[in-house]
This record gives sequence, structure tokens and C-alpha cells, in this order.
Amino acid sequence: MAPRWYWSSVTKALLAGVATVSAALSLHAAPPQIEGGNRTYENCMNLAHKDPDGALEAALAWQDMNGGGAARHCGAVALFNLGQYEQAAKRFKAVADAMGDAPSEARAAMLAQAGAAWFRAEQLEKAYAIQSAALKLAPNDSEILIDRATTLGAARNYWEAIDDLNRVIEADPERTDALILRASAYRFVDALPLAQQDVDAAYRLAPGRPEVLLEYGILKRLAGDLEGARQTWLELIRLHDGTPAAAAAQRNLELLDVKLDRK
Repeated sequence: MAPRWYWSSVTKALLAGVATVSAALSLHAAPPQIEGGNRTYENCMNLAHKDPDGALEAALAWQDMNGGGAARHCGAVALFNLGQYEQAAKRFKAVADAMGDAPSEARAAMLAQAGAAWFRAEQLEKAYAIQSAALKLAPNDSEILIDRATTLGAARNYWEAIDDLNRVIEADPERTDALILRASAYRFVDALPLAQQDVDAAYRLAPGRPEVLLEYGILKRLAGDLEGARQTWLELIRLHDGTPAAAAAQRNLELLDVKLDRK
């Protein structure tokens, strides 16, 4: 069985290049503007990704000027992007709690952001609890199911993660991210034929996707095809150098070289 760090390597690869948290609040109500109209919610959110320190300061000032939930949400996103995950999680939850009249899907999305922050803070029990609460509001939300499966996998509850991923894949058999996460989970419970099926399906859908190549290589290694694994990881590094998946591939190569040297 592969080392535990591999699960987090897969999730980091899946998250790479994706916006850290969505602007769910803006989908349901136009947030208020700061006096003068020159700092809208959209502007604050853009700043939260480019300059989170500046966005946090702006959001706090906006909140003092009755910016409401939009200002608090922007501040939470800024804190998330600053790596202050626990504070971000608490603020996302506070925003969700104040959205009593909003559609359940909007409140679920805000809770999911709190769950993502707790996950990044490595508070897995809190992440799982709040993701489960989000799913009570939006039971079939594939993104939240994947989030909870990621948390379950990090806690080594692989069969429960597989249950969540099954629901996602049943709804959309071409969800490559869910397929590759389920392949990894199957591998951790030694269900290698099922892992291979998912990897093959993911590879057909997205042969150049970094996390697909990462898992494809490790299953080759487990099958005894060491040269095939090596070539797959080298291709991943060539195509996606600098990504979390490439870093994991490099580590796998180093472990493979150590194993070969001992023979």
C-alpha cells in the first residue's frame, strides 16, 4: 500500500489552478456598494485573490460602513487566501448563519466554504461536520460530496469516501476528478482492480491531466511495471513541472530509485 501522504498529493493536484473558494453569495443578491460606488463586492473579491492583505483591510472598512454579508464574505475569502484558515472558517460559518432567508443551495455553498477552510486547517472532524451540514441543505451537490470525500480520505475513512464519490459518478460518469479520487481510495483499501478501472476511465477522458498521470503511474508500479511507471511520471514532470502532481511524481521516482538500488 502506498504511503498516506499520497492522498493529500492527489487532492492538492486536483485543487491546483482552481479558485480557492467561490463567490456563492453574489449569485443570489447584489451586494451593497461602498459609498461612492467604487468598491463593489466583485472588486473586493478580485482583490481578495490578488492582494488578500489589502482586501481584508478594505472588507473591514466596508463592514464598518454597513457592507453586510458581502463585506464579511470578502473578508473571509481574504483570510483564506492569507492562510488564516481557522479564522476564515469561522467567518464563512457566520455568513452562512446570517443567510436565513437565502435559498438552501446558497447557504450550503457558504457552509462548504467553511468546510474547505477547516480542511486546510487540518481540522478534519470540523470539516466533515460542516460539510455534512451543507449536504443536508443540498444533498445532491457534487462539489460538496467531493469535498466531503476528500476529508474522509484524509481521515483514512476510505470506504465512506467511496460512498460519496459513487454518488457523484452515478450522476456524472465523466467526472474525472471524482474518478481519480475514487481510484486512489480503492487503492488504499487494496481493491486494485477497481482502482485500475477508474484510472483507465479517467485516462480515456483526460490522458494529459496531471493527477491522472500521477495515479496511472503508481498503479503501474504496483502492477510491477516499473519502467512504465517511470515513463509516466517523467511525462507528468515534463508536461506539468512545478505543479503539486509533478512534485508527487518526483517523490515517487525517488522512492522507485531507492527500491531499484537495493536490488
